[in-house]
Amino acid sequence: MQKPFAITLDVGSSLANHTGSWRTSRPVYLNRLPPCNHQCPAGENIQAWLFHAESGDYEQAWRVLVQDNPFPAVMGRVCYHSCEGACNRGKLDAPVGINSVERFLGDQAVSQGWKFAPPAPATGKSILVVGAGPSGLSAAYHLACQGHKVTVFEAGPLPGGMMRFGIPQYRLPRDVLDAEVQRIVDLGVVIRYNTKVSNVLEAKLQGGFDAVFLAVGAHIAKRAYIPAGDSAKVLDAVAVLRSMEGEDKPMLGRKVVIYGGGNTAIDVARTAKRLGATESIIVYRRNREKMPAHDFEVEEALQEGVMIKWLSTIKQAGESSITVEKMALDEKGFPQPTGEFETLEADSVVLALGQDVDLSLIEGVPGLTVEDGVVQVNPQMMTGHAGIFAGGDMVPAERNVTVAIGHGKKAARNIDAWLRGELYRPAAKSEVAGFDKLNPWYYSDAPKTVRPMLDIARRQSTFEEVQGGLDEGTALFEARRCLSCGNCFECDNCYGVCPDNAVIKLGPGKGFDFNYDYCKGCGICVAECPCGAIKMVAEDI
Repeated sequence: MQKPFAITLDVGSSLANHTGSWRTSRPVYLNRLPPCNHQCPAGENIQAWLFHAESGDYEQAWRVLVQDNPFPAVMGRVCYHSCEGACNRGKLDAPVGINSVERFLGDQAVSQGWKFAPPAPATGKSILVVGAGPSGLSAAYHLACQGHKVTVFEAGPLPGGMMRFGIPQYRLPRDVLDAEVQRIVDLGVVIRYNTKVSNVLEAKLQGGFDAVFLAVGAHIAKRAYIPAGDSAKVLDAVAVLRSMEGEDKPMLGRKVVIYGGGNTAIDVARTAKRLGATESIIVYRRNREKMPAHDFEVEEALQEGVMIKWLSTIKQAGESSITVEKMALDEKGFPQPTGEFETLEADSVVLALGQDVDLSLIEGVPGLTVEDGVVQVNPQMMTGHAGIFAGGDMVPAERNVTVAIGHGKKAARNIDAWLRGELYRPAAKSEVAGFDKLNPWYYSDAPKTVRPMLDIARRQSTFEEVQGGLDEGTALFEARRCLSCGNCFECDNCYGVCPDNAVIKLGPGKGFDFNYDYCKGCGICVAECPCGAIKMVAEDI
């Protein structure tokens, strides 16, 4: 009788332990781009500073943050935080309160007196920045950090641009803005106030500047033709908000009508309530779905007693009233007049129909092109005239503070490279760590922390800050809700689940490596990685 065929393996032999030849693909560690970082218009490395915040090292978190954005306390109040809309955590319970933690870090820096790191050695180059708004000050900060001498010409008496003259104090206290601007000045940036540039080429030549960054904000209000008698009080929203910075506050009366549907219209309506208006009514020609103002601002305005007349347009303004025509949406969703009219009492009418940029300073500049009221720039943010760059409201882009700050940083990097006769090339971006790359099984529910709100009565009668900030405990909790999308945080899952002991721990902060002699390419480590920091790649055969 034939004996059964059998093989006996020596557990110490290479055949028993070395399984690398079995693979058709191998796991590799990688760093994917977190969706919050990818979404941020200011280009912040959000995940990196959240990492330090969740360990309680708030100063280091702030220092990582300000490598990209010098205004965390401001941005923690006025940014519309699109990063949170992209946050993968939102598919589990609620997005990480990135904006809340940013504000906490910014406020900590102000209260603790943290200063920026010293700038690089002086380069001997001098740059003119026109406009002390978010884009201009961002560029000035980054250029100063690179060792350049920066002078800012500001037409107004105070810094901040639309951060000061377009955002009410109940959203952005002025002491917060002043503190963050002062840090930039402390780097050596010179701001010359009440200095309007009428001809940019002359200013560049007379000042001996090597390059110019144009960052003039959109401060000219757009107008609409509304028949009005001599006694009708028709104002523009920009002028109303700007006058709030002076000693003489605007006299709007008891019944105020605001014409428009953007965030500026909301700001004026809420300001009117705080100035004592019994009725603050927004007239908007479309419905709420088409209103450009952000939902949370609309909700806060409604809570404070602001009224909104949807599908309405102003036809005429009289001495103490306005005539409003009702609109109806056609089959394509566009508002059309109905011929139905209504009279509203109004002591004043405020137009909030958008703003334009004063481009008189660039008239006659060779090579510089203007289309649709904005300056055309190349991918390096340089205009058609060598050495003159532009950003913020002056160029084709969405107009908000975060975008403007990002423009300032991008322009500064390109100006620095241009001054050295080089071309700035940003590092290639990694693939985005989508939710499908994560293993959320390991994460428990942790509801988002809600920021405190000022009570309605005080919101209607004072300019105190409406939204409060987090304390240290809630900020720490919120930072720890981060999933570390796409980047290893050394949870040891791969090390624990590998059936072949092919994962090598390199030590704290150094991550892991694979011993491919023993890895058979089963992919368990990829499936079990919580943050999507491992992927399988085909073997070269």
